[in-house]
Amino acid sequence: MSIPLQALTSLLTTTPAILKTLILHLLGLSPTSRKWDLHTLLTVATLRAILSQSHKSSISAQQQRTIQDRPVRGEMWISRVTFPVFPSESLRNVMLDAVQALGNGRQEYYIPDMEPVEAEWTGYRLVEIATTPELEIDEGDKYRCLMNEVTSPVVLLYFHGGSYYLMDPASHRGVVAEYARLTGGRALSVRYRLAPQHPFPSQLLDALLVYLLLLYPHDGSLHDPVRPEHIVLGGDSSGGNLALALLQTILYLQRSAQESGIPVPIPTPAGLALISPTLDLTRSLRSPTPFDYLPLSSPTHNPVASSPPCKFWPSTPARAEIFCTASMLSHPLVSPLAASPEHWKGAPPIFISCGEEAISLECKVFASILAKQGVKVVWEQYEAMPHCFSHLFLKREVGRMGVEGVAEFVKRVVTVPQATRTSGWFVEAKSLERREVDVTGLGGGVEDGVVERMERAKDQIVIMWEEKMANDNST
Repeated sequence: MSIPLQALTSLLTTTPAILKTLILHLLGLSPTSRKWDLHTLLTVATLRAILSQSHKSSISAQQQRTIQDRPVRGEMWISRVTFPVFPSESLRNVMLDAVQALGNGRQEYYIPDMEPVEAEWTGYRLVEIATTPELEIDEGDKYRCLMNEVTSPVVLLYFHGGSYYLMDPASHRGVVAEYARLTGGRALSVRYRLAPQHPFPSQLLDALLVYLLLLYPHDGSLHDPVRPEHIVLGGDSSGGNLALALLQTILYLQRSAQESGIPVPIPTPAGLALISPTLDLTRSLRSPTPFDYLPLSSPTHNPVASSPPCKFWPSTPARAEIFCTASMLSHPLVSPLAASPEHWKGAPPIFISCGEEAISLECKVFASILAKQGVKVVWEQYEAMPHCFSHLFLKREVGRMGVEGVAEFVKRVVTVPQATRTSGWFVEAKSLERREVDVTGLGGGVEDGVVERMERAKDQIVIMWEEKMANDNST
């Protein structure tokens, strides 16, 4: 696999830091020495070195590198589909109603156009050779081949991560195909619109469109109607954020019971499976950890937004954040942790997996809030593991354990939903022994003032942005 020039340059310039980390590890002098093997150390150190330099590359260049298509090979069926624009404005209107109703009335946001949404049906393909190429047949035939190997009713509606401006279904094919194999079902991986060229709520509108057309297929669709009790929303990082925003929108529409103009009900799915979900985009709960590779960010420090100018960034009109306006950062459809706790009532079971990473506190607080509202929560935290570790270490024992935990939950909530109970587990490093934890106590009391904390962080970001704009206009 070729290494992009920018990534190679970043790696070469940070090689001394990687070597220092390696030496300290081998001498047992680093904080990770007792928790990590050499493979984990080198993987995280390399990613950390590359990502620490990524802000020197433009947003458009970073994005382009991560959305490249790649050959489909081996144990996966991929059938590419396009979901058409909803025939009326009603879908966009109900989504905008939710954005408005769940906000404070003072937030500014973009009004997106309705656009077709591309996605990939993904399933397990039984082959003897891992490099077996994709068959040269049409997408409909690929879908029928995929369905011939499906053994369960599971449909995983998957949203990839990438901070809302990076990645693509193509970048996540391997792990999504593995979820399909382990569950015996199929997955639909969504190519939602990316920021900054498509800010919030474009992604939410795309997700809502695909969910609705899963339930009620359009003419010419490859799939038959999917029952809501067979659908699990899944996502990693910002994809987990999007899955929760979609759930909040569905719950709002059910509560409001308004005449939406959509002539069909929008039921909740069977469950949600979230891997290292980003839940607080104000960055108010993030803290440094020796186990993560993501650059540390805070309300006053967002390295991504300082990337060199390009055709996508700065945006027009200018805004402080890649994904949304600064005033929206504490909106519950942008930061699900900011949602009123009672608004999670009626939610289906939710699985959350994370490591000991920069966002682990927001994940803990969120799990605690859900459990206290009576939502069934399955919590798994892995000691000393970084962001999205199960995808990163898919071929290693810790990664296999993480992915299998997700798949087990997904299959259970679809095939034996009555068997799902709230449970919490802490998985120890290296030994992978599981220790039970109380989900309701994970937040440590932080949940009591979390919304106010996020509001203060958002206000701080807004003030800094307004001061920057004033200074720019005066020069």
